[in-house]
Amino acid sequence: MTEKIKASYTESLQALQAFINDENNINKTAEVSKLIAGAFQNGNKVIIAGNGGSACDAMHFAEEFTGKFRSDRKSLPVIALTDPAHITAVGNDFGFEYVFSRGIEAHGKKGDVFIGITTSGNSPDIIKAIEMSKVNGLTPVALLGKGGGKVKGMCPYEFVVAGGTSDRVQEIHMVVLHIIIEGVERILFPENYRD
Repeated sequence: MTEKIKASYTESLQALQAFINDENNINKTAEVSKLIAGAFQNGNKVIIAGNGGSACDAMHFAEEFTGKFRSDRKSLPVIALTDPAHITAVGNDFGFEYVFSRGIEAHGKKGDVFIGITTSGNSPDIIKAIEMSKVNGLTPVALLGKGGGKVKGMCPYEFVVAGGTSDRVQEIHMVVLHIIIEGVERILFPENYRD
């Protein structure tokens, strides 16, 4: 059993190392950090969505901004589209593929940023959310897995975690989200970072 556990840790480490070795991923992380910091500076917000474990990642990302990450600072506007009443109402009345696009239609405005998370790259509700974000003037960012799926090529900023199982992809997605938060804080609150 311990050998299998060690193999899983090693697999996760190798997936992260492969992601880091692509310099484009480092550059995109910096670009998205600047994009989000700029949105906040201009009075805009971030809307983020995903299904299942990715919905949990979306909530985690949002609370790191509305609460705090490493040090105390002002709360920043990030909305995770995870309200169960909204999701079940829209799913029932319009179809599950509209649960996120309706949220963007309600809350999104020009200059906001939308982050869609889908480990398969094929989630219909994320696809429709990206389409709605473009209509409403939001900049879409995608966190994808398994080659990027149908979403690949739809967004100006895309992080694609190659292959692997959904759990390995989600692990890398959470690392990306945490480092984006850190990047935004380094831009907006440099006094909180003394390195």
